Amino acid sequence: MPGSFLYINAAIYTKKAGVPGIDSPIKNSYLRQLMNSSTATLPAGRQIVMSGIRPTGFLHLGNYFGAIRNYVKMQEEYECYFMVADLHSLTTHPDTKELKENVHRVLAENIACGLNPDKVALYCQSHVYETAELYLYLNMLAYKGELEKTVTFKDKARQHPDNVNAGLLTYPVLQTADIILHRAKYVPVGKDQEQHLEMARNFVNRFNHRYGEVFPEPYAFNYSDELIKVPSLDGSGKMSKSENQMATLYLADEDDLIRKKVMKAKTDSGPTAPGSPKPDYIENIFALMQLVSTPAVLQKYEADYAACNIRYGDMKKQLAEDMVQFITPVREKARAIMQDETYLKEVMRQGAEKARASAAATMQLVRQAIGLSY
Repeated sequence: MPGSFLYINAAIYTKKAGVPGIDSPIKNSYLRQLMNSSTATLPAGRQIVMSGIRPTGFLHLGNYFGAIRNYVKMQEEYECYFMVADLHSLTTHPDTKELKENVHRVLAENIACGLNPDKVALYCQSHVYETAELYLYLNMLAYKGELEKTVTFKDKARQHPDNVNAGLLTYPVLQTADIILHRAKYVPVGKDQEQHLEMARNFVNRFNHRYGEVFPEPYAFNYSDELIKVPSLDGSGKMSKSENQMATLYLADEDDLIRKKVMKAKTDSGPTAPGSPKPDYIENIFALMQLVSTPAVLQKYEADYAACNIRYGDMKKQLAEDMVQFITPVREKARAIMQDETYLKEVMRQGAEKARASAAATMQLVRQAIGLSY
């Protein structure tokens, strides 16, 4: 059944039994090895993965299919560092009254989707102090002209014309620092982050050329052939945390709200001739159905469209129910986790300890390469 695996993966948390991994000790000997070794080698065959999500709102379907779904699979095969990017959020959200709650929600929703804090480093960006040092060094390798050309900078400057700050301009530099601090090779992100990853590779190559080979080039990774871009329900662009909330399906949405949003999705009177191409907004509905519905359901509506007898009302009702079935277990599990602040603090503490061990080993190499090891 669509979404049923979420019940299984999310079962790492139970209020009564606690959380597997939180009660078990972190491998102190491994951490000491990372702290004291200039190579910080990983077990054979284990590549490093790093990614993060800003705590600037509720996570949505695009976050799940663009990143979190990959996180859950990758934790079994890779050495993973997954971050809540609270420092990044300050570039556009300087009011921090809701930041703590938002950080806790992102953590809870990631765990509810299947992340196991005992298998990965799940941490807060601000808890890894080495990030700021590497960010400073990388800023010496970044140029104003290239930073001003980034699509995300232009978009954010347009959205927040009174808050075009230096942090917003150098956002790709900080993002690069987050990634290469763990010398990560793979970054499971959505399609909208491809430009930032290209910039990260540029910064890596500049550092390695100037100071010597320290960092691998990071690349986007997805378990499918292409990076996934989840379309919005209004037929324009992708789902977003902040823009059209009625066109975005959030992992915290209640069942009735999910149904209401899906039923408002843009449609038309249907094809007028067999083999008619689908308009973009109709293609979007089929794309969403492909994410959460069974192959048989999708095939039925594809056949109906091809035969010019599709009933969009019925299709949207089916899609709405499949979305409810998919989102409900995540929402309920995340809600339970959010109520246990002690547990969430322990997750952050454990994650930061793992991440700082990796970061310390990297920064030892960086200082030696630059010539700051006096």
